[in-house]
Amino acid sequence: MQSKATTPEQYIAELPEDRIAVIAKLRQVILDYLPAGFEEIMNYGMLGYVVPHSTYPDGYHCDPKLPLPFISLASQKAHIGFYHMGMYANEELLNWFTAEYEKTGIKVKLNMGKSCIRFKKEAHIPFELLGQLVAKVTPEQWIEIYETNVKKNK
Repeated sequence: MQSKATTPEQYIAELPEDRIAVIAKLRQVILDYLPAGFEEIMNYGMLGYVVPHSTYPDGYHCDPKLPLPFISLASQKAHIGFYHMGMYANEELLNWFTAEYEKTGIKVKLNMGKSCIRFKKEAHIPFELLGQLVAKVTPEQWIEIYETNVKKNK
């Protein structure tokens, strides 16, 4: 569900009542752990965390007018989506995350797509682990991963 909100605060304020607190908490985890150099914006109707054009002028290969996306957070109809492009592009990072998720004690099977982790209930969200995941990649590392594993294949 893409939002027409123009700011993260507006996006959160327009969410259904049962999603406001959890999205706000996830946003704060991202902001607390996000390495310097990433920027929070609204991107594709979701909360987005990107490498700005001032750091990476080439932008996103799908639409160079857009900054290079890294993480997105969205309240979807049936789940909360946490999108981490680094796991899509870096198998080592994906393997680390899936192994660490198993150690959390959360009894729900990890529900993932290529870059999307889907959470149906707040109780199933490993907030601390997501924070560690966010902190693992700097903008410079993401640019290198992106250019090596994503952009060259397009």
